[in-house]
Amino acid sequence: MSTVSASATAFPTPVVVAPTREQRAAPPQPISVLHVVNGEHFSGAERVQSHLGRCLPALQVRADFACVKPALFADHIEQAGGELGSVYRLPMRGRMDFRVAYKLSQLVRREGYELLHAHTPRTAVLAAAAARLCGVPWIYHVHSPAARDSARPWVNRINAVTEWLSLRNCAHLITVSNSLLQDTIQNGWPAHRASVVHNGVPAIRPTRTHTPVVGGPWVLGMVALMRPRKGLEIAIEAISHLKNTGHDVRLRCIGPFETQAYRKLIDAKVEQLQVADRIEFTGFAKHVPEALAQLDAMVLPSLYGEGLPMVVLEAMAAALPVVATRVEGTPEAIRHGREGLLAEPQCSLSLAEQITALVEGQYDWQQLAEAACQRHAKHFSDTAMAEGTAAVYRDVLSR
Repeated sequence: MSTVSASATAFPTPVVVAPTREQRAAPPQPISVLHVVNGEHFSGAERVQSHLGRCLPALQVRADFACVKPALFADHIEQAGGELGSVYRLPMRGRMDFRVAYKLSQLVRREGYELLHAHTPRTAVLAAAAARLCGVPWIYHVHSPAARDSARPWVNRINAVTEWLSLRNCAHLITVSNSLLQDTIQNGWPAHRASVVHNGVPAIRPTRTHTPVVGGPWVLGMVALMRPRKGLEIAIEAISHLKNTGHDVRLRCIGPFETQAYRKLIDAKVEQLQVADRIEFTGFAKHVPEALAQLDAMVLPSLYGEGLPMVVLEAMAAALPVVATRVEGTPEAIRHGREGLLAEPQCSLSLAEQITALVEGQYDWQQLAEAACQRHAKHFSDTAMAEGTAAVYRDVLSR
């Protein structure tokens, strides 16, 4: 879907899906949904999907998954032993392998799914075709702006056009932030066929063994699938600024690299700035809350292309202050000076200034931590996300 930055333009108010009094009084009818996902990674969007798989059954929604690039996510669902739903591996042999759409339609008929739920441009194409073949509606989950999702402009353009063309027979859009909703409406999508369902994560607040001290050493963490749009280079440059100003701040990079080529670029950056003693790479973390409990703050210097980062919400749930950039939906969760601090994107000096303000005690660490935890509980829980998603399902199926 071709998208542009949100502006001051007035947008139509989206329809809020809410049950009637009669619907609230009556027990919900069971429904079944098949999520169509890529499945090769296990990062932000995949965490959304796994939380939905875990929480939706309590709302009488059977939620299973069809993976068209099965790898880490498919393995994760299988290892959960049914707790997160069932997973079907339908690997595409290439981007143009549309035979998978036919296999999807057969699966829908055989297992009795009433609704398809796609999550990426690739799976939108397949869901659109499968929906036509088997006669069920489908919805699309906008996790990030396709036109600003990577550092490859032509790939972004192809994905955006592919996404938009696929949506012709889509029943409803779910966007993870108000900024993405504005993008979709500004690009011509009807407001009454779109809903915001903010991402959500479990209320996991692990026990901390220490809290940081002003003037002492600080360990910041960046949890992400390391790729160019996450801004790791900016974080490394900020650490260099902090080292030069005498601040004992270290950066722990938690998560895999998308490619080895990008890893080599980052290694060269670390060597160039002579900050190898301040940077640590730990790779993929299976238990993110435990990793967050070992940090003094989380940093996410995204350059562009965020919807509503799951790791920001996980840090909030863990009562960990966040230093992030003013990108897309992030400011909808983190309010500057209240739950964390916001820097300007693509500016290492701005990021270094905000980190400095935190480690020098210009903001009270404990107040930021408690406010973040409370805001998560009120607005960004996994159950709230599941309830909003289930409401969309029932609204679509009732038409």
